[in-house]
Amino acid sequence: MSKPQVQSAIERRHTRAVRAGGVIIGGGAPIAVQSMCATRTQDTESTLKQILLLKKHGADIIRVAVDSKRDVEALKEIRSRLDSLEQEVNLVVDLQESYRLVEAVAPLVQKIRYNPGHLHHHEKSVAVAEKVSFIVRHAERHGCAVRIGVNFGSLDPEKKGGTDDRLTAALASADEHIALMEGLEFENFVVSLKSSDPNDVIDINTLFAERHPEVPVHLGVTEAGMLPMGEIKTRIAFENLLARGIGDTVRVSLTLPFAEKYEEIVIAKRIIADVGNGRFRSVPRFIQEGLNIISCPSCSRVENEAFVELAAKVKEMASYASGENITIAVMGCRVNGPGETDDADLGLWCAPRHVNLKRKGELLGAFSYEEILPKLRQELDSLISSRTERQSA
Repeated sequence: MSKPQVQSAIERRHTRAVRAGGVIIGGGAPIAVQSMCATRTQDTESTLKQILLLKKHGADIIRVAVDSKRDVEALKEIRSRLDSLEQEVNLVVDLQESYRLVEAVAPLVQKIRYNPGHLHHHEKSVAVAEKVSFIVRHAERHGCAVRIGVNFGSLDPEKKGGTDDRLTAALASADEHIALMEGLEFENFVVSLKSSDPNDVIDINTLFAERHPEVPVHLGVTEAGMLPMGEIKTRIAFENLLARGIGDTVRVSLTLPFAEKYEEIVIAKRIIADVGNGRFRSVPRFIQEGLNIISCPSCSRVENEAFVELAAKVKEMASYASGENITIAVMGCRVNGPGETDDADLGLWCAPRHVNLKRKGELLGAFSYEEILPKLRQELDSLISSRTERQSA
């Protein structure tokens, strides 16, 4: 089990206190550490086992995915089992497109997360403000905290528009939803602004903290990828932001085998302890040199567990191109898969039985898990060759 984090040297911003069950976020409370179950929620035995594993290693808040009524029924059983074991666990659910599920899950959890970029998918005739009001009404009724989770990989299309300035779009989305919360006179919320680029995470959270100094912030570098680079990217963002007092709760998002998800907590606590003790191991900015592999954290939204093994195989296969400034995104689900693979030089978006392969956002085809590596190698060779020809021309 990991040791408690040391936070004495971190001068925190004076944000308001938000309660998520037994955890206080902001208000001068210790930085809370969060992780997410990688198991499918409907596999109640495996999910319960993973919740207890994450709690054992010090997770203050544990997220599970709920995307259907069957997931809700599974969550009811999980909560009942935890209560029978007398385990006080603070659970958070991610609503994704199914915002109406909040009515069923709010009595079972301590925190609700929604993504402004996903609210337009379901019931398009219903105004976003009405959807947020519905979420808040049920969260407030059951004493749940709410996280407004803005993600660069899935920005609100109305805010994104035709601009490539994702920082502006993400801030506009956060501003809009904070205004909605204020209109509803609801204050028990936090905000997260995440990107797979640690520099973006530093920049946008710095801007946000200046604009909304009272709002608690949840930090994370989404799709940080595999170790060791996943920890490096996360550490750069966290060290820069925590040293400025920005960050009230954190999540380290890594691509890990399901049995090793607790490493997210261990690494988060290590980074917090290092900053608290004045030990900084990173550089002021992240400088991407050479091959950059982006892969989302192994979580219960992954549509085929083979994704985790595939990500490792991609890293191994592409090692010959380590000196090339090329980004390969390996994404495990439909949530941020489309956005991240569109932005990458080569993108793999993994479905249950096939992998969609993209080159600069253009879909090249769908391939089986057995076929995808040779096809990716072919496209990687082609990309390197075309760049070499341009440079020598």
